[in-house]
Amino acid sequence: MAPRPEVRDTLSPTLDTAPKDSVVLPAYSTEDKYEDDPWNLPELQDNGLKWSELDTKGKVLRVLTAVVKFILLVGFLYMFVCSLDVLSSAFQLVGGKAAGDIFQDNAVLSNPVAGLVIGVLVTLLVQSSSTSSSIVVSMVSSGLLEVQSAVPVIMGANIGTSVTNTIVAMMQAGDRNEFRRAFAGATVHDFFNWLSVLILLPLEAATGVLYKLTKIIIDSFNIQGGNNAPDLLNVITDPLTDAIIELDKKVISDIATGDPAARNKSLIKIWCKTEKITTLVNITVPSDANCTTGALCWVEGNKTLTQINVTETINLERCNHIFVYANLPDLAVGLILLALSLLILCTCLILIVKLLNSMLKGQVAVVIKKVLNTDFPFPFGWVTGYIAIMVGAGMTFIVQSSSVFTSAITPLVGIGVISLERAYPLTLGSNIGTTTTAILAAMAAPGETLANSLQVALCHFFFNIAGILLWYPIPFTRIPIRLARALGNRTAKYRWFAALYLLLCFLLMPLTILGLSLAGWQVLVGVAVPIVVLAIFIIVVNLMQARCPQYLPSGLRDWDFLPRPLHSMAPWDRVVTSGMAFCGARCCCKCCQSTDDEEKGLQERKKSLEIYDNPVLTRDDEPQETSKETMKATQL
Repeated sequence: MAPRPEVRDTLSPTLDTAPKDSVVLPAYSTEDKYEDDPWNLPELQDNGLKWSELDTKGKVLRVLTAVVKFILLVGFLYMFVCSLDVLSSAFQLVGGKAAGDIFQDNAVLSNPVAGLVIGVLVTLLVQSSSTSSSIVVSMVSSGLLEVQSAVPVIMGANIGTSVTNTIVAMMQAGDRNEFRRAFAGATVHDFFNWLSVLILLPLEAATGVLYKLTKIIIDSFNIQGGNNAPDLLNVITDPLTDAIIELDKKVISDIATGDPAARNKSLIKIWCKTEKITTLVNITVPSDANCTTGALCWVEGNKTLTQINVTETINLERCNHIFVYANLPDLAVGLILLALSLLILCTCLILIVKLLNSMLKGQVAVVIKKVLNTDFPFPFGWVTGYIAIMVGAGMTFIVQSSSVFTSAITPLVGIGVISLERAYPLTLGSNIGTTTTAILAAMAAPGETLANSLQVALCHFFFNIAGILLWYPIPFTRIPIRLARALGNRTAKYRWFAALYLLLCFLLMPLTILGLSLAGWQVLVGVAVPIVVLAIFIIVVNLMQARCPQYLPSGLRDWDFLPRPLHSMAPWDRVVTSGMAFCGARCCCKCCQSTDDEEKGLQERKKSLEIYDNPVLTRDDEPQETSKETMKATQL
């Protein structure tokens, strides 16, 4: 082998003077300081002048700038929350009646698996677990659905409500590490819900533990109806959202309970103030046997007359939203609001992230990170997580929406203010907070429906409590954090995988399970059991490959015997990247262009580093392909 030629670095004069016997280490860029552990929270450093170095004018300008930024931040947060509310209304206009039709099939709901999937799909359509839960309560109260059959639907509603913050996380796809943290912070909620259902749904179907527990509570206590849940955040947001659209949500419940007249009604509320007047009306009946029991009945000539109560609704005052005079169908209004709300949502989220990045610097960032991410001193460190759960429950109770709270902390996880380990208990507390609001709402129900409404709400509450007991108290059981971290790494490398994840987990998989459930339990078991066994086998083999490969047969120590598309996403990435490049060339997709530029820059940086690498000192854990490329570069 020819001796290695001397390579001089014109930018480093110390290279020429280095002793021949000195060890030359491989060169590494300081720009990749977070590549070793991208989950480390970045330091948000303040590059400006210190407060003591500013003159009076500079101090005044800094204070005014901070005040203006804070006001803008509050304004953008307000618009962000309002856009979530309008987004929920848009989904209800687009798919609300379909959701009512889905709930109307009581025979399907009696199947626990189908009930779970229907809860996911309906909550996905109306973008509100409160709305889908209220539909379930209406059906239980009217006798169309048993409480025991409603429990899987409530579990599905718990899953469906977590899609909102996952969509919000996708808005941070511009920065790879921010997207990694944000997507993991959002999907830790998904994994908690799916894993809880995986354990508790079979347990509930076999034993009815949640139904029996809540039944004992309802029967043991003399629960009296109270006031409705207090309107806290809605008092602030309703003036704006009601000026945009107001919905008559009772239409969806009426469709679900089988009212034929509700199918022809519009969800858009036209009259906000109405009055019902009941009057006695004389009607003709064929004979005395057709007279209403207890009502006056008499004969005039050849006619038999009786009296009945007729209720008439008088419209007094129109609503004031912008679509009250628009002669448009619900679908058209829903699509318009869907596009506008998504546009405002994305814009507000981008501006909120930029404002937070500019405000959370220096000492402010240090204080906030210490408050949010620091544990109590030993031996009380374990208490911190439970306090975070209570904080999440309290904040969700204030905003009255788990989607709003989890969507608000998702960008904070992305920019590095909140760690994934701290976001997890906050999310669990959010699950509890949304159920306490539902319990208060159920206690305001009329006397004849109070027991059923409260039992359904308590089932939701104890489902989340049981999930927390399964996946939080022991650090080893906090599997959702590890799964979310792995998914965050995957989506950071292949950002298109985030959209695939949404389609698979919240649309294709639920629809497939629903179709198999409708075909019968024999078909469901025949298809699902082999898939579950295969999944368990793959998980076990992967764990053994990583930890104890010596116990595996030689053929199973890696997946190279399979075609590459079955064990690597690189071939799929090339297909998607080619499609995105074509889209970028034709549609001027800046996202695709920025991704390509970033990949080219990374490749150029790697090539520049390879020139100064010493192949003899290559580390054992580096891939062989990289070593070969380095050898070729040094031989040039």
